[in-house]
Order: sequence, then structure tokens, then C-alpha cells
Amino acid sequence: MPKMKTKSGAAKRFRVRGSGSIKRGQAFKRHILTKKTTKSKRQLRGTTAVAAGDQRHIRDMMPYA
Repeated sequence: MPKMKTKSGAAKRFRVRGSGSIKRGQAFKRHILTKKTTKSKRQLRGTTAVAAGDQRHIRDMMPYA
């Protein structure tokens, strides 16, 4: 059986924490920032956890993470 491949796009976007949860970057922070409030842009900083319903799909894309 050949090795399973990691989806390179998923590997760039997600990291598995030590606890097993998956973290991701925030969306809506790349462009068209002039019409967004300072508060909304500030709250989009940093990372957040992936929703529970999506975790299984991400684990399938990253079998060795």
C-alpha cells in the first residue's frame, strides 16, 4: 500500500495543537479593509479553533498531523 498524501493546501492553513484540536487563521482580513470597522478588524487578529463539525474532514486531509 502506498503512503497517504497530505493535502498541501490544508497543511498550509491548519495546525494541530497538542490537545488534538485544530487551529486556523481568521478569514475576512486580507482586503477591502476600509469599509470594516477598527473593532471588527481587531477582533479578526490571531487564530481560532476549527468548528467541531469540520474537524473530521481536516483530519482526513492531514493523515499524519
